[in-house]
This record gives sequence, C-alpha cells and structure tokens, in this order.
Amino acid sequence: MTNADGPPIPVIIDCDTGVDDALALLFAVRHPGVDLRAVTCVAGNTDVDGVVRNTLTVLEQAGAPDIPVARGAGRPLIESARSARHVHGEDGMGDIGLPAPTRAPADVDAVTLLRREILASPRPVTLVPTAPLTNIALLLRTHPEVTRNIERIVFMGGAVACGNATPVAEFNVWHDPEAAAILLTAGVPITMYGLDVFQRVVVPGADVRRLRESAEPGTRLAGDLLSHRPATPDVAADSEAGGIGDAGAVCAVVDPAGITTRLLPVEVSLAPGPTRGQTIVDRRPRPGEAEIHTGLREQPLLDVALDVDVDRFVKLYLTTVERL
Repeated sequence: MTNADGPPIPVIIDCDTGVDDALALLFAVRHPGVDLRAVTCVAGNTDVDGVVRNTLTVLEQAGAPDIPVARGAGRPLIESARSARHVHGEDGMGDIGLPAPTRAPADVDAVTLLRREILASPRPVTLVPTAPLTNIALLLRTHPEVTRNIERIVFMGGAVACGNATPVAEFNVWHDPEAAAILLTAGVPITMYGLDVFQRVVVPGADVRRLRESAEPGTRLAGDLLSHRPATPDVAADSEAGGIGDAGAVCAVVDPAGITTRLLPVEVSLAPGPTRGQTIVDRRPRPGEAEIHTGLREQPLLDVALDVDVDRFVKLYLTTVERL
C-alpha cells in the first residue's frame, strides 16, 4: 500500500460526490503517488445523475486527465435512496455555483468499468469507496474474479463509537447495509476508515482562506469546499475550518502510517430497528459468555482505523492540493 520510492499506486474511487468526495478526488488527482484509473458513481449524498455531474465538474476544475467516469446504481440493493442534501446542499456540492461539466461519462455502467479497469491494471488496484457500497457489492457478486487483482479496499464507512445517520450507524453503511455486508466478504485486505478518524482531520480556517484566495481553480475549489464542510464541535470557534472527510481515506492509501489500525472482527447489523446499519466492531480481548454458550461465529477481520495523526494528514492534504 505504500508508494515510497515506487511507482504510483493504481487507485479506483467509487463515490457519491458530495463535498468531501470532491475533496478526495482533488487529492487523488494531484498526488504524484496516485494513478487514478477510474471513478465510478453511486446514489448517496445526492441522486446518481447529480453525482456523475459533480464528479465530472470536479475533475475538470482540478485539471485532471481524461479519467473514465461511469454511472452506477441509482438506489441501494433493498432500501429506497435517501440523500444527504441537508449536509451537501441541493446540488450535492454545497450550492457554490459550479459550472456544468463539458466532459461526458463513459459509455459503460459502473460495474462494467470497475471490472475492466481492475483486470486491465498491470499492478493490483487499491479500491477506495467513499460512498454507499452498492456498486462494490454488485461488482463482487457479478464478477468475483476481480479480487485476484485488488491489492486492498480502503473504504470510508462505519464507526466504532457512534454514528451520524443514527446513533450507531454511519451514513454510507446505513444507506445500504446489505451492500456493506457483502463488501466485508470480499476476501481481500480491507481497511475501514470510519467516523472515528473521519471527523478528526480538520484544516484550520487560516489555511482554508489561503486556498480560497488562490488563482488556481482546483486549489480554490478545495478551499470553497472546505469552507462548506462543517468542522467538529471542538474547533467550531474557527468558523472557516473544514474537515477533509472522505479525502482522509485516500490520504491513508498514500500514507498508511498516518493512521493507527487494529485487525478486528467486524459485522454489519442487518436487522430492522435502531441498530440497522451499525458496524459492530469486536474489541474484546477474549470471547464472552455468548460465544462460550453458543459457539464462536466467523466474522471478517478488518484493519479498523482507531486513531489518526491529524497534523500529518492536514499537511499532506494541503501540500497535495496546492501542487501546480
């Protein structure tokens, strides 16, 4: 996963662009250690057509090469679609008045593009979903052979402590719990970059203001998006500070030492009710009474991010998006 002194890491991002998905795309396009091979789109923060539009616009503003972008699932596997426009604005991009893209999406669907780009990559791909996991579940069930050329999946989703969509469930997993459960059975190494670290990486207001004053469109866009992105309560006094959100998952791809992880059993709660969509992370040092009396259950083991070097990731993000 590290790219020190090596060739760029082949990366595919599956997103629901979204303010912080856009921040992730800006970072991925500008980091020299990332070879962004494709972007696939899924309904989540806004409807899937809006996600495609936003993704193409961000890539244009960033000066990205002609990276293929494909439309994916318009709704979860079972549930109806439920957007997060109250967080990301009516257009999903903070309603900051971005122009319509001049680029067009690929003429294939997201699952087809994912399969094609994963299998065509000369090096195993790192897959970075920053959205509900519907496209990834459909890919794994339709084309399981892709796992032979996936190095790792680093997904933004889940939570160890508390959720945001519900008291215990994070939005991406809550939006399509069945898809998240399928992801956990992929049979490749998986890193869970959840709310426990997601909410902590905040760019100070002075840096956001500097980005917003840039004459370079991509850098300025990063500043405008960060200014829309709410910071955590402990830095709320800095009104222009903004969290990098999903971009932290891409930071963790190029700088995995910036997060502290533990290999832990994780499962997704699928039952109806208040725990639906919860990622249940077993941090106990030994089995409890339930396992003693009913037998151990097989649960997928994930590298769960429990801590993050905030200053390190803020510096990494700023250095990258200000590259010309």
